[in-house]
Amino acid sequence: MEYIKRVVDSELDKRAKAFNAINIIGPKGCGKTRTASERCKTVIEFQDEERRAGYIAVAENSPSMFFKNEKPILFDEWQDAPKVWGAIRKDSDDNPESVGEYFLTGSSSKKIETPHTGTGRISSLTMYPMTLWETGESNGKISISGLFDNTNDKVDGIMSEAKIEDLIFASCRGGWPRCLMLKDDKAKLEISRDYYRQIYEKDISAIDRVKRDPELTKTIIWSYARNMATTAKKTSIYADVKATHNVSDVTLATYIEKLEELFVLKDIDAWTPQIRSKTAIRAAKKHLFIDPSIAIAALGLSPEYFYNDFDLFGHVFENLVIRDLLVYAGAHDAKVMHYTDDSGIEADAIYQTADGRYALIEIKTGENAVPEAEKNLLKFKELIKSYNEKATENKDHPRAVYREPSRLIVICGNAKMAYTTQNGVLVIPIGCLRD
Repeated sequence: MEYIKRVVDSELDKRAKAFNAINIIGPKGCGKTRTASERCKTVIEFQDEERRAGYIAVAENSPSMFFKNEKPILFDEWQDAPKVWGAIRKDSDDNPESVGEYFLTGSSSKKIETPHTGTGRISSLTMYPMTLWETGESNGKISISGLFDNTNDKVDGIMSEAKIEDLIFASCRGGWPRCLMLKDDKAKLEISRDYYRQIYEKDISAIDRVKRDPELTKTIIWSYARNMATTAKKTSIYADVKATHNVSDVTLATYIEKLEELFVLKDIDAWTPQIRSKTAIRAAKKHLFIDPSIAIAALGLSPEYFYNDFDLFGHVFENLVIRDLLVYAGAHDAKVMHYTDDSGIEADAIYQTADGRYALIEIKTGENAVPEAEKNLLKFKELIKSYNEKATENKDHPRAVYREPSRLIVICGNAKMAYTTQNGVLVIPIGCLRD
């Protein structure tokens, strides 16, 4: 199959100019090996059964022998031969002027403790499942990073071809490259379902070779799925699980930690500026899945279910959008957060660039929710402006001020066209968005 360009490509190429080795991490099945192999002239696959014994023997006795092959070299499933890590680290020390010679990929379900971290020599890069732009549901005509670099550019009139049914199916299917090789839609849905089964049957124990309970794992994932794209307290999730399992908080915390290490669960931090001293900022993390298809598989739902439950799909859609924003942010040294306070002010996502500029973002499935989302964003912007005015009232002792948002954005599921409201809020169909 022809290689599909990934958003992470640009960041990977940038790292390859600065480091001699790049370790690509992320959920299994997201395309790490294929993306790395596109850049390599030699591929060492430690799970190639015909060559495995020979490869392992070399790795155990003289791993530097691999370096005689034509470079760049990819070591796939390197955790099966952990001495390769140390050999690459030493070669990087011995040849500090060399860059982009080694790539490492491996399964997230195999955690290996290496004697050396590789800091400054081996750069680790996280890769996510494919975004809607990569899988074709988005035409990519509007760049989220471009909205910061070209603040006067107009997006009005740019059309989206994505239908709500397409977004529902894409959420259930997930961003797994394997799906793009299949023609049958039902077969595509089986990829995420099998991935989910592998998590609780094998991966949760394989990651550190500690036997864990599959049923308990299933219940934890189910509870997170019920609370996806929310800031539900851990105590609430624990209570969900304890309704059917006699388990301690310590054990639950360990299971959740392993699910995060497996790149199943992905929480994002809260943005916590002190813009309203008398109002409590909710600093809880927002609970997400690395791909919403895992949550849907855990809930046992099909695409047809969401035709009659748009409330639940609203949470799924928010997870889907933030998944894509995380990928786009990773390609541009940006970060993604959220904001909620006790007065009702919120932003589903805050996309902040490395230089401190940021966009306040609301995520809505239906275009009918845009007016309320716009009202909320304007209220948030006014709150920041009001705080800054008060902070500078005392000329002798001014308080710190906060940068006002560069953009106010509503990302919408069923909007057919991008436009700017009279108040300057951008309404962008998810079917137009890219990095």
